[in-house]
Amino acid sequence: MAVTVAMYDKALARVGARLDALGLDINVRVFDRDGNFAGEGHVGPPDKVDYIWLSPDISMDGIQKTAFEFVLKCPSVKVMQTFNAGLDDPHYKRIAAKGIRICNSSAQAIAISEYVMAGVLGVFHPIMARDALQKSKTWERTPFREISRTNWLIAGFGPIGQEVAKRAKAFGATTTVVRRSPVTSDIVDRAGTLDDLDAFLPDADVIVLACPLNDATRGFAGADFFARVKPDAVLVNIARGALIDDDAMIAALDQGRLATAVLDVFHQEPLPSDHPLWSHPKVRMTAHTSFAGSGVRTRWDELFLDNIVRYVRGGDLVNEVNPSDIT
Repeated sequence: MAVTVAMYDKALARVGARLDALGLDINVRVFDRDGNFAGEGHVGPPDKVDYIWLSPDISMDGIQKTAFEFVLKCPSVKVMQTFNAGLDDPHYKRIAAKGIRICNSSAQAIAISEYVMAGVLGVFHPIMARDALQKSKTWERTPFREISRTNWLIAGFGPIGQEVAKRAKAFGATTTVVRRSPVTSDIVDRAGTLDDLDAFLPDADVIVLACPLNDATRGFAGADFFARVKPDAVLVNIARGALIDDDAMIAALDQGRLATAVLDVFHQEPLPSDHPLWSHPKVRMTAHTSFAGSGVRTRWDELFLDNIVRYVRGGDLVNEVNPSDIT
């Protein structure tokens, strides 16, 4: 029996030839930016769709809400594959409640982990000072802090946290991970749960927030959190802005209880122009750009092509999310 697959028109334009080459017994239905199917002769979704791919194009075109509502209106969807890594948007809970299996994305993990390393190296190395010395033709040594033998605390150990740990270990750092199950591995020296965070914070040189946003983690980086960090610690947030109490973080920066914050995500995006984080001397910030690596789009497409083969052949799907983890 043929499987019906739905995707955004721009996604099909990009992967259509590769999809045909797979030789699968599938029917492809294409929807546009208004959520309407091409060639169906009516407005809205058709009666039968088995598998829907929400490609990154819907985010780039700003039609996430339309796409989510479209999924909820399809009566026969069994699987939805999304471009998102984090599933804190309320639509995901509604979709999971309908019994639709959801696969999230690991395509961003390599890019985000490289962003983390670049951010930390940018703090440890006086890059701007070196540039200024070169421009002034001044011969002067510029000492720097090594990543080797530093202690990294990584909150969250999904694909992003794992890629960060691999890179930190490659530099000779020690890795501590906060995760659901306190299991170590060849890239994890020490592991615990959120209950162990207080014990782990005092010796962390680099703290990376890569965990999902949920009731347990919302605002967990607050006054108590910052009271336990080292004065020369670097905090990197590439997960969600709401993990951090901004007032508590700014107070810690102002009072010398935290050296630097590298931030790519915020409570409100775009960040208002009058927000103090824009001009804070100890903040390095970017506009939610950590996923924007040169290989991410290719990995998004490859993940879809891999999973649709698995689905048609009845295999296990990559990155299928437990419904109980969607909060």
